[in-house]
Amino acid sequence: MKPRSPPLDEAAIDALYGLEPVIDPAREGGTASPDADALRFTAIQCPYCGEPFETQIDSSAGSASYIEDCQVCCRPIEISLEVGADGEPSSVTARRSD
Repeated sequence: MKPRSPPLDEAAIDALYGLEPVIDPAREGGTASPDADALRFTAIQCPYCGEPFETQIDSSAGSASYIEDCQVCCRPIEISLEVGADGEPSSVTARRSD
């Protein structure tokens, strides 16, 4: 019977598979996540299948537009987030990305 090898550490796994090291801000002395007040869940409705679902939005970087897949039908939704001068989200819209 072949003896078991000791478990690999993160650096050895990265080297074995040719991966870039993972940067973990919590380990590096930074903050692990954006300001908790900037993260919140909001309900949107998929423009393809019509199903409502909740998604997390982050208003810490201001107004933004990004693509997220519908949690029900997996089609890509363009989500636009508008943030007011007070840093609070003023609107969240979801539209088809095609």
